[in-house]
Amino acid sequence: MTRYANILSTGMYLPENEITNQIFSQWMGQVSEKLAEVVYKFEASSGIKTRFYALEDWATSDLAVEAGKAAIAAAGITPEEVDLVIVGTDSPDYITPATSVVTQYKLGAVNAGTWDVGCACASFPTALAQAAGLIATNPHMKYILVIGAYMMHKLSDYKHDVMAFFYGDGAGAAIVGATDKPGYVSCSIKADGSYHKHWGIYSGGTYEPATVESVEAGRTKVRLMTPFPPTVNLEGWPARVRECAANGGFEVSDIDHIIFTQVNLNSIKTVMEDLGLPVEKAHHVMDKWGYMGSACLPVAFHDAIAQGKIKSGMRVVFCGSGVGYNQAATCFIMP
Repeated sequence: MTRYANILSTGMYLPENEITNQIFSQWMGQVSEKLAEVVYKFEASSGIKTRFYALEDWATSDLAVEAGKAAIAAAGITPEEVDLVIVGTDSPDYITPATSVVTQYKLGAVNAGTWDVGCACASFPTALAQAAGLIATNPHMKYILVIGAYMMHKLSDYKHDVMAFFYGDGAGAAIVGATDKPGYVSCSIKADGSYHKHWGIYSGGTYEPATVESVEAGRTKVRLMTPFPPTVNLEGWPARVRECAANGGFEVSDIDHIIFTQVNLNSIKTVMEDLGLPVEKAHHVMDKWGYMGSACLPVAFHDAIAQGKIKSGMRVVFCGSGVGYNQAATCFIMP
């Protein structure tokens, strides 16, 4: 029997503390009236209306665990049956050890290996491609848990920095396993490290170890240093989708659904027009849950399945881009 890698189940988790744009605008208003106005300009351009924050004593791994539990339960397996846990995040529990190993411990996935993928929003499609390759080529592996998790609000100055408008907490997960029907099709992965100083956390690593001065200056918090040009996504996303199609031997018109990074609804509409696909084939969730970085693709994917927009036999492409920058697209045919 030919061994294929496929997505067997999904899961997601959102914390309960809702921070609406009205609340966020009030916070910004305490800084300046101009920042309070910027909030609604961001809403109009991005489509983001709210976001959810985890409790202050939670870490990213706690979000990952809840989404992982949901995906494991939906697959009808136990944590002990998971062979590998891959966690995609750029808001880790620690610089080291990896967030995936903490997640593995909290899940009770005692037989699993782990690693992190630090490609921001490109982490989920990248990790799916990794999982598919391992499942297809390693008969001893049955189940790989892929999680995207995000808790950037705790690494931001969220009551004073208007860019924190974009940070919502959450996690999404999928179980990738072996089937006798085609699942994984192809991927396209690209990076451009010339943008690595545009947006990030620049103190606390080996480039600039944290000091009293760097903490007081806010350099251990996430900061937008230089805006990315719109072309990064408006040209990059269509390029990744087209390359993924070319690598998989199918036409863009054959795509039944695309899950994009959930940061800007207008960008999704523009890219779908570029691709010649109806916008209805691109599910979005930023309006009701905000932007969740590494978690936004698996959360949107889970929600699209729950709403019946993605069904068995459909060709689905995941396309994500993240700071650094990294971009990735991965295609699966749903079982």
